[in-house]
Amino acid sequence: MGLPSEWQLCTFWLLKSNNKMTIEQHNSTAIITQEKTNISEFSKKLSVLHERFKEGNVILKLNDSKSDSMDVLVSLSKTHRQLNHSFVVVSSQLNQDEFEDDFTVVPTLQEAHDYIEMEQMERDLGI
Repeated sequence: MGLPSEWQLCTFWLLKSNNKMTIEQHNSTAIITQEKTNISEFSKKLSVLHERFKEGNVILKLNDSKSDSMDVLVSLSKTHRQLNHSFVVVSSQLNQDEFEDDFTVVPTLQEAHDYIEMEQMERDLGI
């Protein structure tokens, strides 16, 4: 069974290290999944690609993450939120309590979607 027609799936091969990330675009939300790469390399590549996703919401699904290696993603999140879009990290290894309130970490993809929906309602209401 394939993806619904409104979904677009792209795989970016990260040259120089045979690593990749998967990017799924659904309406105004990009779901970017860390594949075979460490968090440092993933963060660097994502920073380069951020221009492509700055006009919508972003969900990052991290497979390998440690709170002490998240500086680039925290900075990217702040930049993205200044553009009035959601930026949510999905990770079972990270805890929201380890970060400031403007960097959102949730344990499941469904919670990420719910969080974005809630933030969108707040933006629509001017909250």
